Amino acid sequence: MTWDRGTLVIDVNEVSGPPIVSRVRGQIRVTPSAITTVELPLTPDGAHIWRPFGPCSRIECDLEAKGWQWSGHGYFDANFGTRALEQDFSYWTWGRFPAKGGATCFYDATRLNGSELASGFHFDAQGNAHEIALPPKLGFSRSLWAVKRETRGDKGTKPRQIMNMLDAPFYSRSSVRTTIDGETCTGVHEALDLTRFRSPLLKPMLAVRVPRRAGWSFGI
Repeated sequence: MTWDRGTLVIDVNEVSGPPIVSRVRGQIRVTPSAITTVELPLTPDGAHIWRPFGPCSRIECDLEAKGWQWSGHGYFDANFGTRALEQDFSYWTWGRFPAKGGATCFYDATRLNGSELASGFHFDAQGNAHEIALPPKLGFSRSLWAVKRETRGDKGTKPRQIMNMLDAPFYSRSSVRTTIDGETCTGVHEALDLTRFRSPLLKPMLAVRVPRRAGWSFGI
């Protein structure tokens, strides 16, 4: 991963996980319209942080497989923490929806102590962030693994999945359509069930999807 004149260039040369093991090669280019300075603490002590670096970006994907070339609206963000997620959370949902010339993001979480996080932001193309009044939570269909899913939108509307991206016993990532201030928006949505993730029956499954290899180095 390198920066080239304002574009994050991601060169990919990987092997996909089971059940279909294959080579994945190519390049992804992410160009943020601006880099934000926003950090959202997810816990009162700041042990977990959401950092939306480029919530309004253009993405270009060119992978060495038929039909894996496309471009469009994208984003670049990350989560950081000093504790394992399952130590502090039981469930969360997150969504980022292109809206009003920028992007609207919702972050909702239930902490293990019973307290709730409920945040909403709108980002413009210049990287300015504005906290917004939260529309109501709206439930929609569960994932293939029956993970509960909800997002936010105008009262009386019904969100729905447009495309499934990733499905696991404790996690769902998908393209979801909702309505925000009268505008129909399609964005990326995730739901994470950390009560399930803590299960000793499920955790070993991660080693199958994300195998460890001898000799790997993280450069430290």
